[in-house]
Formats: sequence, structure tokens, C-alpha cells
Amino acid sequence: MTDPTTETSRPAQRDLILILGLLTCLGPLNIDMYLPGFPSIGHDFHAGETAVQFSLTSTLIGLALGQLMVGPFSDSRGRKGPLLAAMALFALSSLFCAISSSITAFIVARFLQGLTASAGLVLSRAVVRDVFNGPELARFFSRLMIINAVAPMVAPMMGGAILALPSATWRTMFWFLTGFGVVALGLVGGRLNETLELHRRLPNSARSTLETFHSLLTDREFIGHALTVGLIHGGSFAYVAGTPFVYQDIYGVSPQTFSLLFGINGLALVGGSWLIGRAGSMARTNTMLRASVICITTAAALITLIATLKGPLFLLVAAIFLYMMCIGMILTATFVLAIAKQGHRAGSASAILGSLNLLVGGVAAPLVGLSKTSALPMGLVLFFTSLAGLLTCFRMTSSHQDETP
Repeated sequence: MTDPTTETSRPAQRDLILILGLLTCLGPLNIDMYLPGFPSIGHDFHAGETAVQFSLTSTLIGLALGQLMVGPFSDSRGRKGPLLAAMALFALSSLFCAISSSITAFIVARFLQGLTASAGLVLSRAVVRDVFNGPELARFFSRLMIINAVAPMVAPMMGGAILALPSATWRTMFWFLTGFGVVALGLVGGRLNETLELHRRLPNSARSTLETFHSLLTDREFIGHALTVGLIHGGSFAYVAGTPFVYQDIYGVSPQTFSLLFGINGLALVGGSWLIGRAGSMARTNTMLRASVICITTAAALITLIATLKGPLFLLVAAIFLYMMCIGMILTATFVLAIAKQGHRAGSASAILGSLNLLVGGVAAPLVGLSKTSALPMGLVLFFTSLAGLLTCFRMTSSHQDETP
């Protein structure tokens, strides 16, 4: 592995963080920006809450499956070519969302949008591993996660602001995403260099792909970290799907106030990721991960208690803020610890890390619609997925971590 400080100049690093930050934002923008439009989407399509929430589930499934396809493909074909194709298709699928004429067509279009956006998520992480390792990997990825964390904060605010414009509707958000995809396509084509050299690529065959996945899935340390983040982050999609109705229907806040409350949690993600980036060593990162899974389980228990008692909104917001700070720590720490030793199979490893949480999220998100008068289903999903993640972390991962050579 080349030394990133000699091979990647400061201007090149700035270009890299700009392009990869944009690509990794595709997921949060794709998931979060249209949340303030949930009620109006249901009204326009004459669809219930569960059907509208299934449009979120469909894009989560698309994001998960897409990563499992693109990740190993990029290990054999490189990073840039798959990214170019995916960004063009993302713009097209966003257009299909904007012109959908029924809830069924919209759900299908959202699946395609998630399928294509997945390339931005999985390949941005793979590119980071191609270029960096050790503590530098943690520092750079934490910067990328900080940029990524701003997207969930800004996305619903943008969605609320778009809805407040004269003549704007929820469809306007998807016209915006169409343009976003075109910009991403231009930047990847013009500014991103290929980061996976020919001699480091894996054979391009189904057998090779299956062997790579098998070796990763039987690596106890890797799969322990993947399951930890998959269960906990996947469970957090119950919060993503539930808060539009909890805040607006149960607590009676406006779409703009919801966007602000939802967006504040981006600061929590930033703070959590920043803390991991300051860890300074892999051993310290591992210690902080273990502390964060304990903390997030406690925060989820508090959310459940507040939901049961229908406590004040400010207490619910505070407990969710703590929960989301731990999410920022867990996302960054598990990635760094899991992928540090994966090298040439970083695309496949990144695919597994990024898809498990979305598969769990696809199951968790619709569960919050079981009650229209209580936040309890949301709280219970957050608690049990956090508890499962805590048990996985302590049972399947080591209490110490060797430094990457």
C-alpha cells in the first residue's frame, strides 16, 4: 500500500473529499429529503401510511442489493466505470420518481433509485480503503462521515424548504435529485481518478465473487463488526420512518419544525464521527466502539420509556440526539475496524458493511406504522436492535485490536 501522505497531495485530497462526500450523500439525500412530504404523498396517491413508508423500505432494499452487486463488481473492474454508469441511472430513476402516477409506480421507482444510489455509498468507502490505511484511514473516513452526517441534517430541511416554495410539491424534491445525479456524473467523469490498479483487481467470475463473500462471512472479527453496525444502524431506520408521523401527527409540529428537529441530529452524527477520528489508534477506536454500543442501548431504553409515558417532546428529542451521536461513533468505528485488513477486496467488504443495515432497516421501518397514536413501536424497535448489536459486539469481536501494518 502506498503512503497516502506522499501519493495524495493536499489538492488531491481536497478533490477526493469533495467527490466522495458528494457520492456518500446520495444515500441520506435519497432517504431523508422526501420525509417532510410523506403526508402529501399519501394524500396525492390516496395511500395509507404503511404504503408510503413502504416507499422507504423499497429504496432501502434497493440500496442493500445494489451494494452487494456493485461492490464485488468493482473489485474486478475498478471503481470509476461502475460509478459513471450508476450516476447516469440514478438521475434517470429520480426522474421516474418525479413523474410517477401511482403509489405502485412510485415504490418501484424508489427501488430503482436506491439500487443506483448504492454505488455512491459502497464505492466511496472502497476508494478510501484503496488510498489510505491505519490511523490515516480512520481520520479520512471520519471526515467523510462528518460530511455524510450533514446530509441527514440538511436533507429534510431542504425538503421542508422546497415544500414551502410557491407551486412546489413533493415531486419537486425528485426533480432536484435528478439534477444532483447529473452533477455527480460530471464530477466523477471529470475529477475522479481510478484508485484500484489492474494488478490489485480480483478475477471477474461468479466463483471468485462467491469465494470472496464466503471468506468475509466466515471471518468472525469482520462479520462481528458488520452485524453490530447492521443491527444498530438498521434499527435506526425505524426512527427515520417513524419521526415524520410521531413529530407531526402525535406532537403536532409543522413540516418545517420537523425538518429542524430531524436535522439537529446531524450534529450528533458529526460529533460521534469526529470523536472516532480523534481516537489516534485502532485499539482506542475499538474501546470507543464498545462504550458507544452500551450508550446507545441506554439511549434507546430512554426513548422507549418516554414513548410509553408520552413524555414531553424536548425529552424525546434529547434522547434521540444521544442515540444519534452513538450512531455516528458506531458507523465510523465499525467501518475502520472491519475494513482495515481487507485490502484488494474492499469493495466486497464495503458492500457487506453497507447492505446489512439496509436489509434490517427495510424490515424495521414499516413496524413503526403499527400504532398511529403512540411512539412506542419506534422506541421498541430502536431498543431491541441496539441490544442485539451490543450482544453481537461483545460476543463476536475482540476486546483488543492490532494496528494495521
